[in-house]
Amino acid sequence: MICYVVAETNQDESRAALTPTSAAGLVKLGLTVQAQPGLGAKAHYPDADYAEAGVELVADHAAALGAADLVLRVRKPSPEDIAGMKRGSWHVSFLDPFNEKDLIGSFSSAGVNAVSLEMIPRTTLAQKMDALSSQASLAGYAAVVEGAQRLQMALPMMMTPAGTIMPSRVFVIGAGVAGLQAIATAKRLGARVDAFDTRPVVEEQVRSLGAKFVKIDLGETGQTAGGYAKALTPEQVEKQQAGMAKIIAQSDIVITTAKLFGRQAPKLVTEAMLAGMKSGSVVVDLAVEGGGNVVGSKSGEDVMTDNGVTIIGHPCLEGTVATHSTQVLAANYAAWITHFWDDEKKEFNADLTDEIMSGCLITHDGAIVHPQFADKS
Repeated sequence: MICYVVAETNQDESRAALTPTSAAGLVKLGLTVQAQPGLGAKAHYPDADYAEAGVELVADHAAALGAADLVLRVRKPSPEDIAGMKRGSWHVSFLDPFNEKDLIGSFSSAGVNAVSLEMIPRTTLAQKMDALSSQASLAGYAAVVEGAQRLQMALPMMMTPAGTIMPSRVFVIGAGVAGLQAIATAKRLGARVDAFDTRPVVEEQVRSLGAKFVKIDLGETGQTAGGYAKALTPEQVEKQQAGMAKIIAQSDIVITTAKLFGRQAPKLVTEAMLAGMKSGSVVVDLAVEGGGNVVGSKSGEDVMTDNGVTIIGHPCLEGTVATHSTQVLAANYAAWITHFWDDEKKEFNADLTDEIMSGCLITHDGAIVHPQFADKS
């Protein structure tokens, strides 16, 4: 079985779907692993290290794509690449399936079996394959680092002969994987940290990291079976915004992490809240690709408000730590492949009844098979 790993063409994408370490593991399984030259260059994984791990570096992308049984990449493919794959082959990457009706249709028409990393179930068995969580954790870390760099203030309290520097205040909105890592990072850097989440169940986790959990009475809230926060009603959003306004006004860095998978991100930080913030403070919107949690945030841009607040809209903060985000992402791919690998027969066993496979498989044998998308083609 040939596994071909594609180098990303998007100039803003620095991650890769394979490391030399994960490649060595796949070769050991019995796969023939091929990759484009320069695959891991932006993440500082040299071609020589891939070659030493047993990877065949193939310059002819079209030929390699057409011969591959399994194709790995980080971002969604172009229609041309889908058309160039052979029928019955497998493609694994982030696909954003809720917003890519045409892409799903292209996979189906081409007879390519498409797997969406975003759809891997959030279960104990699938933890090693959970690419959303592995990348969100690094995004949370990077959000604090990015915010601290722009703040022009020190985060920890410092006792100096010239006086005491009080700790900066960081407010994290959303205590999922990204939010918890942001809290932990800000605390390690010495900041005073407040955090809020619509799910009361996460209060203990927030407090265990040394942060103060902000309580706002929103009525009945909770989380989905997959562990995501449930969408709030307009009335609940209004209450949340009112409760957060005072904390935001006191904060030096605000980090928003409220993503609703498959839906538009909720607007949590309003113009009025931004207007109430101090000049020089920073807001990092981790949900900017999904429409943003912050009014006025723009994907790929820094926005400066009239009162001197910087809104950071980096669309992929995990990519700023590409060496480690590639390391864990490649491990996610390898874990998924290993789970479906038959050691005795040395072949890929696509068990469609497996709960992990049924959760992330979007198209199979020329049909859209995932129930959430089958009626939307």
